[in-house]
Amino acid sequence: MCTHGWREYGMDMAISKRRGGRIMRTIHGLRGLNVGMVVVFLLIFSVFPMFIIAQEQYPTRPINVVSVGNAGGGGDLVTRVLLSKAEKLLNQPFVITNNNLGGGSVPLAAFAKARPDGYNLVTTPSAPLTWIPHSQAVSYKNDDFIPVMCHGLITSGIVVKADSPWKTFKDVVEYARKNPGKFIYAISGAGNPMDIAMQYVAKIEGVQWSAMPVPTTDPNMLVLGGHVNALSASMSWKQHVLSGTMRLLAVHSTKRLSDFPDVQTFRELGYDFVNETLPMVLVPKGTPEAIVTKLDDVLKRAMEEKEYRDILKKFDWEFKYLGHEDLKKYIDQTYLQVGNVIKQIRN
Repeated sequence: MCTHGWREYGMDMAISKRRGGRIMRTIHGLRGLNVGMVVVFLLIFSVFPMFIIAQEQYPTRPINVVSVGNAGGGGDLVTRVLLSKAEKLLNQPFVITNNNLGGGSVPLAAFAKARPDGYNLVTTPSAPLTWIPHSQAVSYKNDDFIPVMCHGLITSGIVVKADSPWKTFKDVVEYARKNPGKFIYAISGAGNPMDIAMQYVAKIEGVQWSAMPVPTTDPNMLVLGGHVNALSASMSWKQHVLSGTMRLLAVHSTKRLSDFPDVQTFRELGYDFVNETLPMVLVPKGTPEAIVTKLDDVLKRAMEEKEYRDILKKFDWEFKYLGHEDLKKYIDQTYLQVGNVIKQIRN
């Protein structure tokens, strides 16, 4: 037993010497390293766990939000209700400032340079990413932002007076074919997406009609009063259609509207045109994916609140959610589609 014990002791000593040799070689190796490299190495491994913890605890302070739109406008009010619900889930307030310069292109250009730490958000309609870059020079790229989610849908369509002879949009096209330039449609502004929709159809069908811009007057009254034949506009016409004083001939959305399931989209009619405004939340490029995912989840949950659904109905918005991955695809595809439409009109 004694001999066996000493043999084990001797083996333990040999193992200890080998381990000690390796430790000493490691120490000698570290002595050969640049001191600055050692410091950087230690800093990385001390700060990295703190970075992970910070993301897990996010947010720990108020979040700044730039709201692209006029204060008190429909888009601003919808956004504020959504964020007020999200605040309760995040336990931190949103500090909101409004900026609508350049139709949103100015605040987006500034926001592209914001710090990507999760404490800078922008809420914006989709137009500054999908439409405006095709009509004016902008100092940002869509890749400067990471989409978080979209929280609604605003679309447009073409309406006529309920007792008009045009029962379908094809009726309008055939009338214009036989009566060049006589069909008059009202728009809120020349060259806006609703005007582009009509220009695009005219180009495809080889017909002529006339536009009447009415930026300061309710264009619905021009239709009801018989001063124009039709209106191509956003959903300000919704209540008139529901009440039976106007007829909706076609919509510009990707899918039929829930309130008007029998009305065809432009795409169903054979025109590759979509005009949708998606209110969305963006963060600067470089924002950690964990933060983007958390914001997406929280804002989606906030959309389910009754008060949020009620305000969507108040402003005639459709309920639509897209998460950050699907929203990125939507923006890219719509940007290309709009560019193709404008090229066809100009050629």
